[in-house]
Amino acid sequence: MITDTQTNTVYFSELLKANISFQKIESVLKKHQINIGFLKDTKDIWVRDYMPIQTNVNKFVQFRYEPFYLAEDLHLQSNPKDVCKSNGFALVFSNINLDGGNIVKWTDKVILTDRVFSENTQYVEKKNLIAEIGCLLNAEVIIIPQIKSDMTGHADGLVRFYDEKTIIGNSLNDEYKYWSDAMKKVIQQYGLKYIDMPVFDYKTKYKNKSISAIGCYMNYLEVGNLIVFPIFELEGNKDDEAFDLISSLYPNKIIERININEIAFKGGLINCVSWNIKT
Repeated sequence: MITDTQTNTVYFSELLKANISFQKIESVLKKHQINIGFLKDTKDIWVRDYMPIQTNVNKFVQFRYEPFYLAEDLHLQSNPKDVCKSNGFALVFSNINLDGGNIVKWTDKVILTDRVFSENTQYVEKKNLIAEIGCLLNAEVIIIPQIKSDMTGHADGLVRFYDEKTIIGNSLNDEYKYWSDAMKKVIQQYGLKYIDMPVFDYKTKYKNKSISAIGCYMNYLEVGNLIVFPIFELEGNKDDEAFDLISSLYPNKIIERININEIAFKGGLINCVSWNIKT
């Protein structure tokens, strides 16, 4: 599996160019000489979800992209086959329905939330679904609980691998108790260590609060030796606390803070709008 540290190129939807936050993202990446590309024929900006998983330099595994939360908004549902064909990517295609935002990877492991089961009910035995995903990605599959109020049910706003036996994740004391209790069982089952990342709940009258990603620091972009880390600069924020933690964890990496709240209020952050690969 290609890890984020091994990547050197970041792709975005061409649609993102019109968003004011993209100028900030582009500036940071160009400053550190990261290659940038743009994807044609996309229908929304959340490229992480409908682009393939790179397992080695020459192999990309593409899962079916038919999330239930877009069932009534098919005009926003990009077709991965069309996007990859238009942009010259060759794929190994799977009929398993799985968003890229629900795949957090390490060299030989992936973390998914249990949303994968409800979106693949054709598998009567859950173990068979897990085994097939593991075979496609050549990795051990670890299932964690989803956040029930998150319409996407994705893992990439909850946890990240720090090393083979350690994950960084939303603070267990600050998340929903049902999620924290279930996560503790997963941690024990797999013999993992857990590092708590601050998280905060921003109180707002914004009409789409239910999909807002404000307060989630886990959805950062790691590409090569660079981490592009979200901050929010809003009331109740834990920006400094979160930045200090990520800086202490990665003393040899370059870490850039970035406020892209215009995107966050739409339901995602920097990892959601980017697709980083090794070329």
